[in-house]
This record gives sequence, structure tokens and C-alpha cells, in this order.
Amino acid sequence: MIETLLPVLSFTLAAALSPGGATTLATASGAQFGFRRSVPFIMGISIGMLTLAVAGALGLANLVRAFPSIELITKLIGTSYLVWLAFKIAMAPPPPSAQKLETDGAEQSQPIPFLGAFGLLWLNPKGWAVTIGAAASFSAIAQDPTELAIILGSAFAFSGFLSMALWCALGLSLSLLLTSDWQWRTVNVTLGALLIASIIPMWL
Repeated sequence: MIETLLPVLSFTLAAALSPGGATTLATASGAQFGFRRSVPFIMGISIGMLTLAVAGALGLANLVRAFPSIELITKLIGTSYLVWLAFKIAMAPPPPSAQKLETDGAEQSQPIPFLGAFGLLWLNPKGWAVTIGAAASFSAIAQDPTELAIILGSAFAFSGFLSMALWCALGLSLSLLLTSDWQWRTVNVTLGALLIASIIPMWL
């Protein structure tokens, strides 16, 4: 069993940990809002990867082949959403002090919620390609699509959670080094630019 699952876990970890749109957002969320407030985002990405992997194992590729316009629509909506998020990150001010958060918290920006992160995965063509590719590559390890869905769903959920937690923790660690407004703005603009850069491979 271990010999069977190890290649799957290696694949999903490599896919989840590699830099991209979700990892950039996790880093930005950790830096701007801290780890605890970013947990809904982390869980949304993880559950999104789980459900997308299950869909891939159960025949998402067949649906895309039957309706090619689905991929284009997903690209357009996903790109628009990511560009909007990139602009928000780039323009974000330095996070307020804890005291200001307590007195003026209602006016402060909020981290991406669970549903926003969940939807991000379903609007990301890269996620579709990775999960469909995994379903095709590892179809031989399961006796039926349902078993494959369970295996891939579990592996992607674990890898997604681990990846988002690590990148979020990296963002939190980075925030501890930022002591001035210009440093924060430089980091925010850089993260926004990286998010825009992650969109380009969708259209190549």
C-alpha cells in the first residue's frame, strides 16, 4: 500500500508546494493578516483541491472534452478574479497595530474567506490540469473511479493544507521583518506582481 500511495503523495506535494497563484495568496494573507485569520483561506484551498481531485477522478476530463467552452469560461473568470486580488494586494496598506484593530476593526480589510478560496481552485485551469493529469497518471492504482477519487482527494487535501500552511507561515515570518511603510508597500507590490505572473501560464 505504501509503495502505491508514495508516488501519489509525491506528485500532489510537488504540485501543491510549487509557487503559483494560491501560494502567493497564502503568503500575502499570512503577512497581512497572520496565520490564525488565514485559516479559512487555507481550509478553502485544501477542500477545493480535494473536490477538484475527486471530480478529476470521476471524469472531469470527459466533461471538458464534451464542452470545450467550459475551459475558456473558467480561464476568463479565474483571470479576472486573480487580477482583482493582485490589485488589492499591491494596493494594500501596512496592517494596523493590534490596538487599532481592536478600536477600528470593522473598517479594516479582511482575508479571503473560505468560499472565496474554494472558488479560486475551481476557477484555476492549472488546478484542473493537475488533477485531471493525476487521475490519468494514477488510474491503474485503483480498481474503480470511486477508489481513485478517495485516494487522490485525500492526497490533494493533505498536500494542499500543508502547502498553504507553510506558505502562510512564511508570509507571517516575513511580516516580522518589515518595520516601515515602504517595506510593506514593496512587499505588497511584489506579491501582487507575482500573482499576475502566475496567471500568464494559463494562456500559453
